[in-house]
Amino acid sequence: MQIQELPEKKTEQRTEKLQKIGPVKMQETKPPKKIEIGMTKSIKASDLFVAQLEEEGVEYIFGLPGEENLDFLESLRKSDIKVIITRHEQAAAFMAAAYGRLTGKAGVCFSTLGPGATNLVTGVAQAQLTGAPLISISGQKALVDNWQARFQLVDVVRMMGPLCKKAVSIADPGMIPTVIRNAFKLAENERPGAVHLELPEDVAEELTDAKVQKRTDIEYPHPAPAAVEMAAALIRKARTPLILVSSGASRKNIAAELEAFAKKTGIYLVHTQMGKGVVPDDSSRSLFATGIHAHDYVNCGIDRADLIITVGYDVVEYPPYLWNGTLDKQIINIDFVGSVPDRYFNPDLEVIGDIATTIRTLGDQILQTREFPAFEKMRTILEDRINAPAEKHYPALPAEVVQAVRKVMDREDIISLDNGIYKLWFSRNYKAYAPNTVLLDNALATMGAGLPAAMTAKILNPEKKVLAICGDGGFLMNCQELETALRYRIPVVVLVLNDNAFGFIKWKQQKMHFEPFALDYGNPNFARLAESFGAPGFQVKEKDDLAEVLDMAFALNKVTVVECPIDYSVNYETFSIELGNLVCTL
Repeated sequence: MQIQELPEKKTEQRTEKLQKIGPVKMQETKPPKKIEIGMTKSIKASDLFVAQLEEEGVEYIFGLPGEENLDFLESLRKSDIKVIITRHEQAAAFMAAAYGRLTGKAGVCFSTLGPGATNLVTGVAQAQLTGAPLISISGQKALVDNWQARFQLVDVVRMMGPLCKKAVSIADPGMIPTVIRNAFKLAENERPGAVHLELPEDVAEELTDAKVQKRTDIEYPHPAPAAVEMAAALIRKARTPLILVSSGASRKNIAAELEAFAKKTGIYLVHTQMGKGVVPDDSSRSLFATGIHAHDYVNCGIDRADLIITVGYDVVEYPPYLWNGTLDKQIINIDFVGSVPDRYFNPDLEVIGDIATTIRTLGDQILQTREFPAFEKMRTILEDRINAPAEKHYPALPAEVVQAVRKVMDREDIISLDNGIYKLWFSRNYKAYAPNTVLLDNALATMGAGLPAAMTAKILNPEKKVLAICGDGGFLMNCQELETALRYRIPVVVLVLNDNAFGFIKWKQQKMHFEPFALDYGNPNFARLAESFGAPGFQVKEKDDLAEVLDMAFALNKVTVVECPIDYSVNYETFSIELGNLVCTL
């Protein structure tokens, strides 16, 4: 019987190198092991890594490999995990974050070391701030015998640490199952977020006799009965209670319970931008959604509330100053975990536990259906404004674009908004009817995420229409992913709203009474750009109907780009003058 021994010198060198690293926390190296060929079930570390990912239920992994993670890529090739190779690591992270948001399971992305890892950063930060579970994985130079010295070498773990829940470098292949199991639990546990793992190339190629760890799912306890009783008493006592629904409530079981609760009790709801659709906007108790971070029409209703019931709320989505600036509201916070206090958000009562269970048991204790005339009037005002026929204009005005998109999309079709001034128009005016049918980022609020998120949404929902809505600025940040969508046959439609400028910042510049400066630019012909990738492209002309053009684009069932010129001259008039002079009459 032959005995293969792992070289002691290699292990000693790794231990010595780890000691020099300093504050970066690495896994402690075990003594060398003897592997009996033919009798042990040794496995290559990268194979074990991928096997643990499979145990975690990973379906897709999005990324862009480099030479330092070719062992990992080879292990993926032999697995059942579907590998989506993007054209930029940022897009891979955005796609993984969208997967996490839509499924509740951690999305996974990967890159090589150095520049590949630094390119992941924006998507990792987006997942962390939006509460999307995500695992990012980067390669690294060999811990021992690194013949390339400092070439492409940056301390990725220390770079990622402040951006996510935890960042770990795997120095011992035997620790792979435990590290990954912990990473998924941490990423998916409330409030969800990002975890980064680093796999050095020499660790990836080693053999280990470690075994895959079984996945265990997280179950949240039922809320304390006493807390539910106290919440019910506060709600019964309040004159005008109002529910603020946030992204943490974007699960179908919670949505069903909230809609039933509103119908049973008569209590009205307002959605944050990221909570749009949790309760359908054709519910008589919906006050639609917040939009701009200013005193908007919906805030006239919020002002009348003496008790705010926050559900799945995080202050990053809609700052509490905007709805509790005078600190005159009582607050009940319903969530999976306790809140982080803010000057304007210090709940009088927190009901912690499974949100759906909380809403259901709370509804059982509120037996009376109440009427709230002020909120009923507010809903009528808001609905009349949303439904008012948009002015026909060329280039199109934002309200006309919103109405055209709403006309084309069915109730459970999905729009994915990039970041720009049009996001405010869609937040205020676009009716949503199901959770996670309006994907937007109002936490990191980064440009460039709209197309990658739409691609993930289409992968997960092939039967639905999925529309990426991008400004010209945001689209050009990741337009290379059109090739990715074509290569993997992901038939998204992209609507590019073109004003040849950074429109949001132009409005803000004007609002601050600065001279116009530095925010205008030129653009390619977006239809021809799409055609150069091999995708159909449309340009909306003066006499075209945008809804008809979008219908034609969807009928192709291909990756398609529609360029629509847009006129943002109404932004200042609407968001600065009109809202600045708003007087609430409820």
